Amino acid sequence: MEPKGVVASRKGDVGVIELARPEKFNCLSLAVFAGLEAALDDFDASDSGVHAILICAQGKNFCTGADLAEVLELRRDLAGMQAFISTAHRVMNRIAHCRRPVVAACHGLALAGGFELMLACDVVIAAADARFGDQHAQYGLLPGFGASQRLPRLIGLRRALDMFYSARWLDAQTALDWGIVNQVVEPERLREAALDYCGTLATRSRSGIATMKRLVIEGMESTLQAGLMLEEMTVPAGLLEDDVTEGLDAFRFRRAPRFRS
Repeated sequence: MEPKGVVASRKGDVGVIELARPEKFNCLSLAVFAGLEAALDDFDASDSGVHAILICAQGKNFCTGADLAEVLELRRDLAGMQAFISTAHRVMNRIAHCRRPVVAACHGLALAGGFELMLACDVVIAAADARFGDQHAQYGLLPGFGASQRLPRLIGLRRALDMFYSARWLDAQTALDWGIVNQVVEPERLREAALDYCGTLATRSRSGIATMKRLVIEGMESTLQAGLMLEEMTVPAGLLEDDVTEGLDAFRFRRAPRFRS
């Protein structure tokens, strides 16, 4: 049975995870988190055949945050609220540390928890009509799905604090200029552009991409010296991979590589 609020499908080598609560602005509930986690587990399995994962959404908006109906029910239940936040963190970390590249396609509003979901992804393609923001401060709330840590690492301290304090929304072009998104396309081309990008990733070595992502993520979570040491210790063994032999042969004979992984 498909978890409520999430639809998972395949487009060739690309796993597609679609938020499917358009009537609720695709807000994030425990059921949605369960659906995201289940789809990630399926697509990231070693034998799945999936090379890249796309997270997108139905309706007019990407995601406007947590399901406030659930939050209000749990607000005075400290243990329940902690479990909700811990679930959100587990899923966001699952996205951030997924061995496959995870691409977000954002349109309409990506706010609060939806903004945090987008921040956990590797690459973001935005529609020109997209708006991004964290309006927790406007209501006396706190960002609880990882933004307080991921956003300043992405765009710097002053810009992050400005976004948090002011609760203002950024348009797609400003988000692009600030490095929050990677590409802006016309709204009608968003899904096509995102799938095309994921299709390009599917031509890369899956093991190579997974190792590269691990190096970057673990390096960002440690000191520069520790990250450099991790790279130094990882690269020599990586050169023994079959995909490296295939890649070098492809370069030598001027053909497209045919990676096995």
